[in-house]
Amino acid sequence: MNNRKLSAVRPSDGVVWISGASSGIGAAVAMEMAERGWKVAISARSSKKLDKIAALHQNINAFACDVTDREGMSQTAHKIEIEIGTLAMIIANAGIYLPTYFPEFDVSIFDESFDVNLTGTVNMIAAAYPFMIARKKGQIVLVSSVAGYNGLPTSAAYGATKAALLNMGEAMAVDLAKYGLSVNMVAPGFIDTPATQKNTFQMPALMDVTKAAKAMVDGLEKNHTRITFPKRFTFWLRLLTFLPRRLYVRLLSR
Repeated sequence: MNNRKLSAVRPSDGVVWISGASSGIGAAVAMEMAERGWKVAISARSSKKLDKIAALHQNINAFACDVTDREGMSQTAHKIEIEIGTLAMIIANAGIYLPTYFPEFDVSIFDESFDVNLTGTVNMIAAAYPFMIARKKGQIVLVSSVAGYNGLPTSAAYGATKAALLNMGEAMAVDLAKYGLSVNMVAPGFIDTPATQKNTFQMPALMDVTKAAKAMVDGLEKNHTRITFPKRFTFWLRLLTFLPRRLYVRLLSR
């Protein structure tokens, strides 16, 4: 599905700003976009890690900030506009996975997950939005997960944030198209990153992070509203959505 025939922004339109870009898929996407001619601004909390990524390509510039700091994100957006150029695209990639283990119920896991994954995304949009809406051009990319499709074990908090991003993205895609802004929702499967290497459960169809970054940027260049990979794995997960809920819960509870 495309964004109502809106054209994707191009490197000539300005800068792409990526959050959560000090490692994993964020860093890989930064490299992929830099190689395709984009001026790239990368953000995360660790300036040391960002500087290492920025040193790999002349088109990458580091701007350390925390997505949970709304004022700090706004200041970073202004700094990017002044120092590098027009904000043409944002990729809200910053996120954390904190597993939920029952019978304990740790509300702090939900608080932190929503602060980073959902409110952090809103903070990034709020920082860049004034520049995009004034020009009536821009691309807003929300990095969700296949965990947002269905409830998965240990993902009560994480999955809830990712489902919220998908819903928010769909609503914004409808509302913003008439103002010239595109919204893309990315829902990756399991990607081989430092974060997923800590997982203790099986990860079917684990995808190389460089291939995942290429798939994501390819989808953004075509301005697909929904971008998901690896295709076969995510297709079967989407099919599970149509199972009777009782059967779905029984299958995953084994």
